[in-house]
Amino acid sequence: MSAHTGTTSTGGFSEEERAAMKERAAELKKEATQGRGNKAAAAELDVLAKIDEMEASDRAVAERIHAIITANAPELSPKLWYGQPAYARKGKVVCFFRSGQVDKERYSTFGFTTEANLDDDSGLWPTSYAVTELGDKAEKAITALVKKATS
Repeated sequence: MSAHTGTTSTGGFSEEERAAMKERAAELKKEATQGRGNKAAAAELDVLAKIDEMEASDRAVAERIHAIITANAPELSPKLWYGQPAYARKGKVVCFFRSGQVDKERYSTFGFTTEANLDDDSGLWPTSYAVTELGDKAEKAITALVKKATS
């Protein structure tokens, strides 16, 4: 397996990538079968259950990120995306948390998709951040980024 890409030397998907794709397929099936009235509540419960399954260090970060996003961007709806917590606007994921423990990486990631309004005049802006813990400075940065992403 290549350490850089996470794929096998034959170009196939890694075990973690295959598991994530299977989870995403199950998520899509579940979304299709849920009733409209309880879909948002069920999706948030799924996210909270997934966070609860995480190891303590990732769980603490994911819980804090969930609280920051729900408090500062109520228009984003929690949902699972590739088996991990994500937050969407009109069904399209804007930001997400990836557990480093689940992904077998040395750090977790908080990132944004192209749906986020983070573009700036420089032509260069970050869309993903390594996260090992959340202090006050990091929480303020995430709050500002989420507000900008949803503006």
